[in-house]
Amino acid sequence: MTILVTGSAGHLGEALMRSLRASGRPARGIDLKPSAFTDMVGSITDRAFVTQAVAGARWIVHAATLHKPHVATHSNRDFLDVNIAGTLTLLEEAAAKRIQSFVFTSTTSAFGAALTPAANEPAAWITEDVPGVPKNIYGATKTAAEGLCELFARSSKLPVVVLRTSRFFPESDDDPAVRSRYSLDNAQANEMLYRRLDIADAVAAHLLAIERAPDIGFGRYIISASTPFTKEDLADLRRDAAAVVWRLFPQAADLYRARGWTMFPQIDRVYVNALARRQLGWLPVHDFQHVLNCLAAGQDWRSPLAIATGSKGYHAEQFGEAPYRT
Repeated sequence: MTILVTGSAGHLGEALMRSLRASGRPARGIDLKPSAFTDMVGSITDRAFVTQAVAGARWIVHAATLHKPHVATHSNRDFLDVNIAGTLTLLEEAAAKRIQSFVFTSTTSAFGAALTPAANEPAAWITEDVPGVPKNIYGATKTAAEGLCELFARSSKLPVVVLRTSRFFPESDDDPAVRSRYSLDNAQANEMLYRRLDIADAVAAHLLAIERAPDIGFGRYIISASTPFTKEDLADLRRDAAAVVWRLFPQAADLYRARGWTMFPQIDRVYVNALARRQLGWLPVHDFQHVLNCLAAGQDWRSPLAIATGSKGYHAEQFGEAPYRT
């Protein structure tokens, strides 16, 4: 009855292990790095280690990965080995052991260039139907790993759910312009409108995916905070995002002004989570209205789980403005 969680020393892996342990569900965390939430230390590229880790598990949540910040510090071969070959090894072991559910943590970075519309075009409305155009080795390898997941679901009848998660890390933005113009809290509050996710909602989506995978067979879902925008807002979001937000949330302007915060001048994409809410029964509770309610009450808008999990960074050494190389 054990749930195997890969990447247990990372943001999502730790949050999953915290939640599973708190609910009394048997869980086994594996990672390259020792941690309080890692039961077995080893690499998913090591077949013998993976075989041992999968033994006795009934469900697998595969959250281990090389992330976008690793592009600056790891080779393309490293990304292939971990994100593709490591995922393949896990899928093969899962199929051989007749695992009941395999949940793969992917990323909205798989959409790549599709997220950036041309100049003077409306913001992109991103659903699962939008074809991905990977922009870097991270996006390319996560997309390839998704393909392997679908292959095993169809050829081996392994129930697989792929979750394309948006940003849930607490670290500074990878865009130097955003880091220089907005405080961390300001930028991440803005992102809850269209491209961010609280880690508690991410965990809830993964646990639902474990339950629903056998009925779904194979599914791919965007996991991001519910957006208040509609398709009718997309053109205006590229021209004057603040005007749209203040219209939808009349109290927001004063709450922002009191903190010296500002809204992004433009929003270039909107992640749509409707399919996950409908098919997984996922009900994320952290959205922009939640942020505003917490600001009005003088409370932290992040979930207790996000606060407890905290910042991880992505590199052993610090350089530039971590976790990104400048």
